[in-house]
Amino acid sequence: MCDVDTEGDCVDALKKLQYLICRFVEIISDSSSPPVVLFLDDLQWADAASITVIAQILNSARSSRFLLVGSCRDNEMSDNHPISNMISNVQKLGVNATMIKISPLDKDLVNEMISDTLCLFPRVTRSLADILYHKTKGNPLFLSRLIVSLSRDGLLRFSLSRRRWEWEEEKIQSMKIPDDVAELLTNSIGRLPSDVQDALCTLSCFGASIHLDIVDVLERDLDLQLQNSLEVARKEGFLEKFDRTIQFSHDRVQESAFNMLNSQDRRAKHSGYGFALCIHAMNGCDDSMLFTAVDQINRGDPTVILDHEHSSLVARLNLQAGKKAMGMSDYVSALSLFEHGISFLQECHWQQNYDLSLELFNCSTKCAYAVGDHEKLKCRTDEVLSFGRVFEDKLIVLYYFVSALCDASLLNEAIAKESFRSTGISIPRAYDIIHLP
Repeated sequence: MCDVDTEGDCVDALKKLQYLICRFVEIISDSSSPPVVLFLDDLQWADAASITVIAQILNSARSSRFLLVGSCRDNEMSDNHPISNMISNVQKLGVNATMIKISPLDKDLVNEMISDTLCLFPRVTRSLADILYHKTKGNPLFLSRLIVSLSRDGLLRFSLSRRRWEWEEEKIQSMKIPDDVAELLTNSIGRLPSDVQDALCTLSCFGASIHLDIVDVLERDLDLQLQNSLEVARKEGFLEKFDRTIQFSHDRVQESAFNMLNSQDRRAKHSGYGFALCIHAMNGCDDSMLFTAVDQINRGDPTVILDHEHSSLVARLNLQAGKKAMGMSDYVSALSLFEHGISFLQECHWQQNYDLSLELFNCSTKCAYAVGDHEKLKCRTDEVLSFGRVFEDKLIVLYYFVSALCDASLLNEAIAKESFRSTGISIPRAYDIIHLP
């Protein structure tokens, strides 16, 4: 069960984790001979907990030997984005922050890039560079993928007789180029063999990367032919391989492959992959396999789970994964997992699956309190108070709900809460906390 633990409160656990991370960075930066540089990519997708930790690191690590470098897409961020607010707040506290806007490559840099790529003098590649600059507007990813596309189409080729690269300038000038890099990548993937396209679409369902252990399971249990196809995609520059991990060379490649699937196909694939992995997740001790399996099922098609047995299984998997996330003080992910588990419970779950329902609701309440989601906290508390069979079953949700009221300086409301009456406890509304023994 998800018991009340006043000695190791969930909010205190978050604060302890944040403190330990800050101390770790501070000690490493103070004891390291060279300066410590921490680089974080795609900050536009950072969650609230991560942004809080980043702010605390910047506030605590005032040493000149520590540098945080972050990158983000400003076109996906508004002025009120949490990252923008965080930067503004730390600057007010005296942290030096420099904003560097990365502009597209200019004509000279495009020419230098093409010159280096083709091993030719810049004066020789100037005309080709001018054409490609106008077609790509200096976008580096667009430019590199376009060069690969030109080579594949034979418009840019190596001449053995002249021992240098040559190109058909007029055809390149007149050819129709997609308006953006996403369309170019989609077209490039569409030219690959069908089995390679399918393998890329499968990989895209798992995000930016996939471990080969998962690939092995999918090949064995779902009779998919992935590894050879993924190797072809790697040679084409769409993937990179590090030890036993395969990842997309760029997140735009993953987005393009994923967008080739319609929403119905995506949900069906997520469900199939999730159920194939969950068998191994339950029988093994690999937490990453469990999290991956549960994530795939949660992203899948809920209509494929019709019977009570399967819905209970998925709910229990979410409960198991949520508890592991709580153990790592990741209460945001844990809350999401518990809520998914609740969503898979069938209509009469309080009658048919009382213990599982109660544990999911208790854990969800605890995490909602930890992350400050008071609306979710109240919703789950009310339901447990309505369906809880005995007073003891209602204690956990009452503890966290009253704690939230106390944190909000609503102690009188906490004492006079109607929920106490539903448990058989009668406390006068006018009772003053000062008179409590």
